[in-house]
Amino acid sequence: MRVGIGYDVHKLVDERELIIGGVNIPYEKGLLGHSDADVLVHAIMDSILGALALGDIGKHFPDNDAQYKDISSLILLERVYNIMKEAKYKIGNIDATIIAQKPKMASYIEEMRENISKVLKTPIENINIKATTTEKLGFEGRGEGISAQSICLLVYDG
Repeated sequence: MRVGIGYDVHKLVDERELIIGGVNIPYEKGLLGHSDADVLVHAIMDSILGALALGDIGKHFPDNDAQYKDISSLILLERVYNIMKEAKYKIGNIDATIIAQKPKMASYIEEMRENISKVLKTPIENINIKATTTEKLGFEGRGEGISAQSICLLVYDG
């Protein structure tokens, strides 16, 4: 068994779609980034790569590489899944938290879980996603950005 932790943050800006967990969430702003800036999926990928001791998503998918411009983070998650599978591991479980003052995430969490479990080829029961606010404290609380944290357990599958 191996454990990894992931964290990501992106700034909220005008004229971008808000994609979290592979779900397009209607909102007046979106997250700024080279890819689709899916903060949740980025944190999950980093937790998987961390558990494998293989660095982070910046190492595998550099933000100065044109092939990743506006790419869906679910495609990148599939690539991380293939790296994990090649190393002979599978998901034990993932527990992730989205930190955002707005918009409310509750009605989108099941679809996020489905998207992520499908890409990682693991039962949905192995994926837990929560959302919280910061009670209007910090950059998330001021609506300047959204962050996400993830921890994953990988199980040897050789």
